[in-house]
Amino acid sequence: MTTDVTIKRALLSVSDKTGLIELGQALGQHGVELVSTGGTAKALREAGLAVKDISELTGFPEMMDGRVKTLHPKVHGGLLAVRSNPEHVASMDEHEIGAIDLVIVNLYPFAATVAKGADRDEIIENIDIGGPSMVRSAAKNHESVAIVTDPADYARLIAEMAEKSGATSYDFRRMLAAKAYAATAAYDSMIASWFAFADQGVAFPENLSLSSKLSTTLRYGENPHQSAALYLPNGPTANGIAQAKQIQGKELSYNNYNDADAALELVSEFRDGPPTVVIVKHANPCGVATGETLIEAYEAALACDSVSAFGGIIAVNRPLDGPTAEAISGIFTEVVAAPDADDEAKAIFAKKKNLRLLLTGELPDPARPGLMVKSIAGGLLVQSRDNGKVDRDALKVVTKRAPTEQELKDCLFAWTVAKHVKSNAIVYAKGGSTAGVGAGQMNRLESARIAAWKAKDAAEKAGWSEPRTIGSAVASDAFFPFADGLLAAVEAGATAVIQPGGSIRDEEVIAAADEAGLAMVFTGMRHFRH
Repeated sequence: MTTDVTIKRALLSVSDKTGLIELGQALGQHGVELVSTGGTAKALREAGLAVKDISELTGFPEMMDGRVKTLHPKVHGGLLAVRSNPEHVASMDEHEIGAIDLVIVNLYPFAATVAKGADRDEIIENIDIGGPSMVRSAAKNHESVAIVTDPADYARLIAEMAEKSGATSYDFRRMLAAKAYAATAAYDSMIASWFAFADQGVAFPENLSLSSKLSTTLRYGENPHQSAALYLPNGPTANGIAQAKQIQGKELSYNNYNDADAALELVSEFRDGPPTVVIVKHANPCGVATGETLIEAYEAALACDSVSAFGGIIAVNRPLDGPTAEAISGIFTEVVAAPDADDEAKAIFAKKKNLRLLLTGELPDPARPGLMVKSIAGGLLVQSRDNGKVDRDALKVVTKRAPTEQELKDCLFAWTVAKHVKSNAIVYAKGGSTAGVGAGQMNRLESARIAAWKAKDAAEKAGWSEPRTIGSAVASDAFFPFADGLLAAVEAGATAVIQPGGSIRDEEVIAAADEAGLAMVFTGMRHFRH
């Protein structure tokens, strides 16, 4: 097997010109012949480097608006020939095919073209054909050819050639080949996804291509014995926790990312609403509130469950101000996520060296489309995002008493929060803040009882005369299968109920609500969150 290969000829064809001139100069210092195409050749020449046009190599001009320029035997023969195979060498001699030892290629900016909202014709023109073909040919023959697809690797290539007097090692070429095939796989995945979802409007294509790039490895996963990493999608995506700018604090853990994402997704439901604060623990909200100011909202959210808030994750829908940061600093908090933060808030948090402050910019749109993927043994479960939303006009009053205006507001607030609580979910809310949250129980009755118990505990800690469940609205993420869960809400003091409806015992539940004097509305939509 060939080990070190001296680079005598390099083929360069790049859409991203970053670092191109420096690379060309380094190659020139080793006496490498440069062969190039179109704009790449022009940029190299303007920098004073000697370049041979691809047409000189192939004997054919670039044609068809540049669609055909490298798809030629003198290119792919020079890339694919096995140098140790006498028959291959004879064919090269017979057809005057010169060996190509290095390929520098990055592909047409397909993803960027889609992201800027280009029309279909422009998108199609930015599907690279010759580039991926050269990349795959060079990578297949990595025994003899080095293939660089990422400008970030130019420095490594220059260092490798400097160390080996203009050559590359087999291990280096093998590493580059692996990156090259990953690059073409990601590129084809983006194209396939665009055709399926954007161009054809298919919900679930026959072959689902998922492509992501490693962002960072994490200390460990959910538990210390598990390894973990963060990947970012290749191609257009909504900005979220994964793209947030970390201002301070320790690196984020797997659980930090998961919990912060849950907090951000919920607070984004209120991105066009009044100042709102969400406190999350183990991916469940333990306190959510709106207010005239952020600090008012924070104090109300904290009061819902100050015990669970310890070591929690906080997300807000407004730029963070100093007074709110000061209040948050009153207890141990793992992560705070905000669209932005003023200098006073940053200075206050700087005193808490372990607290992570994440600035997200614009909050993600809760109504955005997309797919959610969960791995199971032997497969993947794929579903559309739960971007369902109900407004007051879609609600159906099913009891004798209709909700008051305030009860209706509390119902919708509780319903919005319940969407982000692990099922079975029960949420009591009053006056724009949660009163009690019951999450993740095996039956709905227990969730209702736990939420009510939490509200009583909160009232005792705050010194209130009664829990905030008195006169509250209660939301259930799915229908009440029996009247017992509803009656537990009555016992807690709720006066209004919002739930999907659809149980075979709806009439029994409605009758129980009427007997208790409750107002109840059906949404016709459930929000299971497993």
